[in-house]
Amino acid sequence: MGNIILTGDRPTGNLHLGHLVGSVRTRVKMQDEGNYDKMYIMIADSQALTDNFDNPKKVKENLLNVLIDYMSCGLDPEKVTFFIQSEVSELTELTFYYMNIVTFNRLKRNPTIKTELALRNFEGTLPVGFMCYPISQAADITAFKANIIPVGDDQLPMIEQANEIVDRFNSIYKCKVLRRCEAVLPETESSFRLPGIDGMAKMSKSLGNCIYLKDDSETVKKQVMKMYTDPNHINIGDPGKVEGNVVFTYLDSFCNDEHFAKYYPEFKNLDELKSAYQHGGIGDVKIKMFLYNILEEVLTPIRERRAELLKHDDAYFMDILKKGTAEARTVASKTVKEVKAAMLLNYFE
Repeated sequence: MGNIILTGDRPTGNLHLGHLVGSVRTRVKMQDEGNYDKMYIMIADSQALTDNFDNPKKVKENLLNVLIDYMSCGLDPEKVTFFIQSEVSELTELTFYYMNIVTFNRLKRNPTIKTELALRNFEGTLPVGFMCYPISQAADITAFKANIIPVGDDQLPMIEQANEIVDRFNSIYKCKVLRRCEAVLPETESSFRLPGIDGMAKMSKSLGNCIYLKDDSETVKKQVMKMYTDPNHINIGDPGKVEGNVVFTYLDSFCNDEHFAKYYPEFKNLDELKSAYQHGGIGDVKIKMFLYNILEEVLTPIRERRAELLKHDDAYFMDILKKGTAEARTVASKTVKEVKAAMLLNYFE
């Protein structure tokens, strides 16, 4: 069996720079390199409902927004298969079967779940569906026999738990039906989890601390100028800290030596700029404008592709999803049959 890639995002809003460096950029690179047999990209609307169940309109309205964001970044429906999670009912069936081989205590120990629980402050209103998130992800991965999963480092516990489910299922039913997978992280550590512009660990639409892939030039500039830097770097001559300084975190993720030749010729590379900033003599506005120029270079082709895509009506994008979802169902159905046979649930065969 060859290399099969699976990845996706929840349609709860437009994609932002965190998505781009966290996994979308990796997906585009993998697509263009072509070293895979199949790539599936899932719009995870079912998982989005685990904490938006009372607001399905939000999920539905963002379905096409996420697809357009993907395609604006360069993901091509001729090369990858886009599909809607909720329209592949086999994923729900697999989730139900896997629930029997995962304990509730194991779910509670999952670091990603613990972090998300703290962020959402569910307290006594914790939905069962939310706790089953790792099981659902395991179903998504195993349904397509995916072995390569591009993710940010916050999803590593999910991949670990998916492989636990694979191993336990194959062991219990003495088979080799399910396939283990491995995570592919972004190339730079700074891209593992890009912070919000306010320094918060996570970008959030409600906090207004994101830069979206659809943002125009003026909006990007305003957001960059609001970025958290070093609160003690008050005067230009003051020494500044680069650790925890959001501008430098973004520069770590986006800039290269060529950018200095174009936009900041006083320095050869980021290490030189960091050293100079730490010694004092460089203002925050200067480095913010440097970052803004780099982001404009990154986002301009995305905006241009978006403008071309938006010449199509919604039916064009829905047709892409219908075609991909039909293909995904065919593949997932085959896996479900194999799983049921291993569990002796193939009564009529």
